[in-house]
Amino acid sequence: MARRDQWQIDRDLDWSVRPRALSKNDEMAIVQYFTDMAGIEQLAGALFAVQRDNASDPTLRAIFQTFVIDEERHSRVAERLARHYDVHHYRRYERNPHLVRFAHHFVKAAKELSPDIANAYITTGELLLDIALLRSIDDFVDDEMSHAAMKLINRDESRHIAVDYHMSEYYASSDYDAWLEKQPRRRRRDRARAALSLAGVMFHAQPFFRDVFFGPMELVDRDGRRLREAFKRIQLLGLKTGNTRPFAKFLRALFDAYNHPRWGRLTTPLVTRVMGVPERVIQQLYTADEEANLVNVTYAQMAEDALAAKTVH
Repeated sequence: MARRDQWQIDRDLDWSVRPRALSKNDEMAIVQYFTDMAGIEQLAGALFAVQRDNASDPTLRAIFQTFVIDEERHSRVAERLARHYDVHHYRRYERNPHLVRFAHHFVKAAKELSPDIANAYITTGELLLDIALLRSIDDFVDDEMSHAAMKLINRDESRHIAVDYHMSEYYASSDYDAWLEKQPRRRRRDRARAALSLAGVMFHAQPFFRDVFFGPMELVDRDGRRLREAFKRIQLLGLKTGNTRPFAKFLRALFDAYNHPRWGRLTTPLVTRVMGVPERVIQQLYTADEEANLVNVTYAQMAEDALAAKTVH
């Protein structure tokens, strides 16, 4: 499927269509969104390259290689979309500096940290991008060119999310436990370098998410519905994988601290800064029934649910 569904930017997209008329503010916002989207997709490609290089299974390596190609193509499409909608050239557009700094630290951390931590961040980013940001930007643009490009990008991202859930299942499994036990103990210097890498990611996460995800979503998803849809699935995936890893336990402790009925308000500044996300998405977004039903739901079914959320308007 990954090989069959490859497509080409100039063959499969008609760039001759005229963009619809936009207000000055909307044009500037849209061009900036697509400029930043190019950077996000480039970051995703670099992260999939790390997963490709870490994979021992040849099929997984081949799949991740197609994902690298997908994301490189998405980045070029986003750059073309930015130029397409930059009709009046109101100003010069550059990638958000917080995105540039976060990407540098994130790729470095993905190489230093254990694979389950990198996958947790990657899956979170893919769900935010696919369920919330891209479809909301596309609806906001509401233009033939954007619809055509996003349809093809969305098809690729659906494959990515399916594999993200597959990898989440593996990293919560006894097979991964067995793999970890066979790994040589890392030197103190290597552990310190990995810890510094994670600290760099967390330090730069808040301004990155604020400017590149949550800021745009305030304009294109005014009621926050799609953002809540994405974060609910992120929370449920965290529950499904359980607290089997130190990093998962750490994140769960932050989540529980924020949602504590007595001490939650006191921990809010620390929790939001460390997690890098606003309060409205740290609060519990799933129901007790949804939590109880997790024991009966497979990771594949959870992936299907996430993909189905992309088609709900």
